[in-house]
Amino acid sequence: MADPTSKMPENEQGAFYVDSQCIDCDICREIAPYNFTRETKKGYSYVYKQPDNARELELCREAMSSCPVDAIGNNG
Repeated sequence: MADPTSKMPENEQGAFYVDSQCIDCDICREIAPYNFTRETKKGYSYVYKQPDNARELELCREAMSSCPVDAIGNNG
């Protein structure tokens, strides 16, 4: 389960976030490319845009459930 106390600093404020457990597997970026992106220097994903419609919300939830290390959280 993602830890809200270890959120990556680049996450856009809102319900979804990526924490420090991220292994940069690319799954979230493949599933929800309009919401997740990569921090290239350190190699991890983060939420750069919170979902603003039903489709993006669905894809963010799918990304969260597909994360192999449970690094994506939702405080919404």
